Amino acid sequence: MSQETQATPESPAGLTHRQILTVLSGLLLGMFLAALDQMIVASAMKTIADQLHGQTLQAWATTAYLITATVTTPLYGKLSDIYGRKPLYLAAISLFLAGSLLSGMANSMYELAAFRAVQGLGAGGLMSLAFAIMADMISPRERSRYSAYFMAVFGTSSVLGPVIGGLFAGLDSFLGFAGWRWVFLVNVPIALAALFVVAKVLNIPHQRVDHRIDYWGALSLITGLVPLLIVAEQGREWGWASSTSLAMYVIGAIGLIAFVFVEYRMGDEALLPMRLFRNHTFALGNTINFVLGIGMFGGMVSLPLYLQIVKGVSPTQSGLMLLPMMLGIMSSTAVSGRITAKTGRYKIFPVVGSGMMAAALILLSRVGTDTPTWQVMIVMFVMGAGLGQCMQTILVAIQNASEPRDMGVSTSSATFFRQIGGTVGTAVFLSILFSTVGDKIGENVRAALQTDAFRAALAQNPQFAQALKQGGAGVDLNNTEFLKHLDPVLARPFLDGFSSAIDTVFLTGGLVMIAAFLLVWFVREIPLSEKSGLQRAADTESIAV
Repeated sequence: MSQETQATPESPAGLTHRQILTVLSGLLLGMFLAALDQMIVASAMKTIADQLHGQTLQAWATTAYLITATVTTPLYGKLSDIYGRKPLYLAAISLFLAGSLLSGMANSMYELAAFRAVQGLGAGGLMSLAFAIMADMISPRERSRYSAYFMAVFGTSSVLGPVIGGLFAGLDSFLGFAGWRWVFLVNVPIALAALFVVAKVLNIPHQRVDHRIDYWGALSLITGLVPLLIVAEQGREWGWASSTSLAMYVIGAIGLIAFVFVEYRMGDEALLPMRLFRNHTFALGNTINFVLGIGMFGGMVSLPLYLQIVKGVSPTQSGLMLLPMMLGIMSSTAVSGRITAKTGRYKIFPVVGSGMMAAALILLSRVGTDTPTWQVMIVMFVMGAGLGQCMQTILVAIQNASEPRDMGVSTSSATFFRQIGGTVGTAVFLSILFSTVGDKIGENVRAALQTDAFRAALAQNPQFAQALKQGGAGVDLNNTEFLKHLDPVLARPFLDGFSSAIDTVFLTGGLVMIAAFLLVWFVREIPLSEKSGLQRAADTESIAV
């Protein structure tokens, strides 16, 4: 008998708290690997693109990672139901390790994009499989209590990521390698530690679910999602109504229609069985996950831009200033988890949480250039507290309503729909920002030209004055570094314009979260099971026998 199929003394009847924490240590290392990498790369990508002489191509490095991570998420869920969580989790870490090594050796942006795609192949399983393994070990009622550990990983990576990314990006070399290469190479020791720990401690029984692998479903899903994810990232550059974008829409739509058709034909063998959508909690929960993904990125994308452009702080400082949001997420997750474990009630948390997120985003839409940073950070905490009540609770509700045989695919679906929502949200909100910022800056510049102070400052800066005459708003908004060296009087209309455009994004995010708030009211609060996925699977097997 293999090591994975050997149950611990209390399996499948249940694992002790000590055993759960032991397994949890391996899962958290894997999740930390993916979360930290995203934050480090995001803060260092501009420097990396400069080093590889591909500033205009940098979006492809992000897009390639996003595509493979999103597409493989449901694949990991289905394959882990068949072959077990442990081998798939080890495979995910190994792929991420290989992608990190290759990315650290890239010599062009095209190579980096290809190697980041390999990283994404691993990242697709690191998050979803960790939550599926937790569902196997812990009952839905007790699961919320452990969610704070996962939120602590996200919080820690959010603080450390920008600091580490900024540090390595600023080094000319370290241990014989260019500083920016360590943005990826730093993953290697973490991945090796995760491989060792997971291989040693992740010893939980697996009840194999015999399925055929839905290759046609995977192919049609790739055909549907890849063009849509590409246009979501590149549409602003191409033009949303350009012939290239229209071709992507058509190919994506054909792929998604084919995916639904194939999944209906495959039945229980499907990558994402259509019967799951007849489950009210599964269907509504993932709809909420999608809308939540859109709304939450209204804040996640815009807050760093507000802090860096309008307030003039560095990427590292802006990452640290997001700490109140992380504290809000961790504290609310811990409190809501303990209350859920004690009472078995959970619907109130996503109701309150989505309401808090909507309120926070609407409050953020009122911030301006002169708004004190401490006020913004208080609202960040409120937003984080709302998000912490939503993410894990919706996931637990979906897992609780799913059959043990579908635990992997149900868990991965929650991550999948939230990622798709986040991608759509990022594309939409950035499009709103950059399509409105030029007009808003222009309005502010025209108003400033009526003041003596602005005209006097303009007279002292003839080159800038000439730029304004030539191009309306007058400057390349793809690079806002000039604002740091510009006379504050001349910079003010630009800061006000950016602030106003970002306010529009926050308001749009708030409206999306109001939609999520209304949807959450329709969730049916099914009593939480007090049995883990392993126990429920054992009960099902005994009944069948």
